[in-house]
Amino acid sequence: MLTVQHLTKSFGDTKAVDDLSFTISSGEIVGFLGPNGAGKTTTMRLIAGYLSPDRGEVIIDDLSMEEEGSDARCLIGYLPENNPLYKDMLVSEFLTLSADLKNIPRHKRRDAFDFAVSAVDIGDVFYRPVGELSKGYKQRVGMAVALLHRPSLLILDEPTEGLDPNQRTEIRALITSLAKERTILLSTHVMQEASMLCNRILIIHHGKLVADGTPKDLAKNAERQSSLVVELEGTGIEAALKTLPGVIGVRIEQMGGERMHATLTSNGEELQPHVLAMAHAHGWKIWRLAEEEQKLEDIFHSLTHSS
Repeated sequence: MLTVQHLTKSFGDTKAVDDLSFTISSGEIVGFLGPNGAGKTTTMRLIAGYLSPDRGEVIIDDLSMEEEGSDARCLIGYLPENNPLYKDMLVSEFLTLSADLKNIPRHKRRDAFDFAVSAVDIGDVFYRPVGELSKGYKQRVGMAVALLHRPSLLILDEPTEGLDPNQRTEIRALITSLAKERTILLSTHVMQEASMLCNRILIIHHGKLVADGTPKDLAKNAERQSSLVVELEGTGIEAALKTLPGVIGVRIEQMGGERMHATLTSNGEELQPHVLAMAHAHGWKIWRLAEEEQKLEDIFHSLTHSS
């Protein structure tokens, strides 16, 4: 369905996307993860044809974005991160404008509107001004625009950003429904969301692909690492924990006073005896000590925490 080959894009001295390659098969829901500035949005814009790469190629159903851009773009529905909408327009007017821009023939517009409006359930607000809609409904309108021409690939950049919990749940359900008939690539900062929605995860860092697999695959590949949760009270805890043999990551959350919650990641080294010995030597009080299963958040952190 989608093939990205050696994609590279720089802005001045900053390389936003660095020799990025991956493939996505038809019917997959793929989560695109990475810290801020990792190159997610730039990659999505390159795939959608909004930007041209310095090097590399995007191929959609055997159509090259560089050589057959017009035909390739017809297969893509794109919801940008900022979801640009004309707030003074009625929803119906905005969809009409979008149909004009997409060159949808007038004799096909009734079917296009019926399909998109029904798919995202915005019939109740079809004749309301865009500016009066909730953030959740605005996202639905953006998705309706992306769906007007019935694309086979839907690219969603942070589709639930800024939504309240109820709106997030609604948009997640909508994405799951839309995925029944199309391939979806979506970016998100919410690890739980990626685990719930996606059957595959891509993680990039500094424009490079650092992980690719199902959530279970990523957890399995991370089994060589172990995670230990410790609640300690004392002084000099963070600096001392980083010196333990086998420790490759320390994440600290202050709990008040000298008490803190620490998550230690190791390369497989058994950490509990070392932590107990160090606590005894420093006179720390231990409130909790437990092994923790590697979650997607931990895997993400271990792959992208470096500068």
